[in-house]
Amino acid sequence: MFGELLARVRESAPLVHCITNIVTVNDCANVLLACGASPIMAEAPEEAAAITARSDGLVLNLGTLRAEKIPAMLASGREANGRNIPVVLDPVGVGASPWRMEAALRLLREIRFTVIRGNAAEIRALAGAFTPAAADAPQEKGVDAGDAPRGASPAAARTLAARTGAAVAMTGETDLVAGGGTLYRLHNGHPLMRRVTGAGCQLSALAGAFVAANRASPAAAAAAAVCALGLCGERAAARMGPQDGNASYRNYLIDAVFRLTPEDLEKGARYEMC
Repeated sequence: MFGELLARVRESAPLVHCITNIVTVNDCANVLLACGASPIMAEAPEEAAAITARSDGLVLNLGTLRAEKIPAMLASGREANGRNIPVVLDPVGVGASPWRMEAALRLLREIRFTVIRGNAAEIRALAGAFTPAAADAPQEKGVDAGDAPRGASPAAARTLAARTGAAVAMTGETDLVAGGGTLYRLHNGHPLMRRVTGAGCQLSALAGAFVAANRASPAAAAAAAVCALGLCGERAAARMGPQDGNASYRNYLIDAVFRLTPEDLEKGARYEMC
């Protein structure tokens, strides 16, 4: 199934507009090119909505958030909603400050998101903001990737999916995607992915491409993107030599996305649905 979703990305070559993290914008652009999509990055409020109108997908990433970005995100999100263009939210560090949380909540109130992709701390923080009872884990910084306590992660992902209508992808030691009444447990990936700044941002960009090419099945598209990057993380690690470090690994990761075929993903994706 996931192989077909990647094939549609490569066949349709969606244009994905990213208002994203300045630390990782280049890697996000390159991973989109590697998967067969086309990136465009425009965050000026004066043109953001017009750029979105010409795009097939929109990714809003809260990394390196500034006040000037918020109007551009809102305008782009409204434009995307009006044109039925899929929208991905990456709530980077949402639990790190009240201002960042309020910005995320405003986006969620005013924009209909197709996919929300974050680490365990970020998803729990958002789920808790919507429903305090869902905040069933200790407070966290909201910027660290990691696995939530067993039983807590599915509850938070499912709560956020139910409240927003989005497919929710929560990444950690075990990745989860909740949406449409289905929960995917995904097992691809490698610990070295945590040593690269922006692997999560790359995943959100990749999810934007997958959902743009597979609009009828956003949860499956998000799950396929998670498995695809995780599998590529495994392949990148296998290339590492004695003198290689995290900079080489970052390049190998993007190379692996470029080389990934639908057949590779179909055979290499490790997941179950429940």
